[in-house]
Amino acid sequence: MSGNDDLKTRPNEYLVLSRGQWDASSSKEEIQGAIDAFYTWHDRMVADGKMKTGSRLMRDGKFVSGRAVTDGPYSEAKEIVGGYWFVLADSLDEAARLLAGSPCLAHGLFYEVRELDPQRSSAYMVTAETPDGA
Repeated sequence: MSGNDDLKTRPNEYLVLSRGQWDASSSKEEIQGAIDAFYTWHDRMVADGKMKTGSRLMRDGKFVSGRAVTDGPYSEAKEIVGGYWFVLADSLDEAARLLAGSPCLAHGLFYEVRELDPQRSSAYMVTAETPDGA
């Protein structure tokens, strides 16, 4: 098998962003139970080669643009990104099915999953940064 054939058999890599906040109606004990179950679930997925580790994110951050550096993030609760990790799957649908098994979903968190694009960006191709209609 050539190196090129090996690339075709590898699963795609997807970035998972953990979003939202814990349900206010969930007790600390329920939340801790979900967190403990999440780490057991995640560790099993990593051991099975279906996920790669990531990290929780700290609360403080900065926004950096061409005009300024400002404090942030100041987002609505549903937009908060609490952490990230990676899923290895053959399709976006498969990645979503794997994530549906997370114990944290029952307590208010949700996930955004996006395939990583291995190509370098170009102004001549449509990317996530390309405005609609361009």
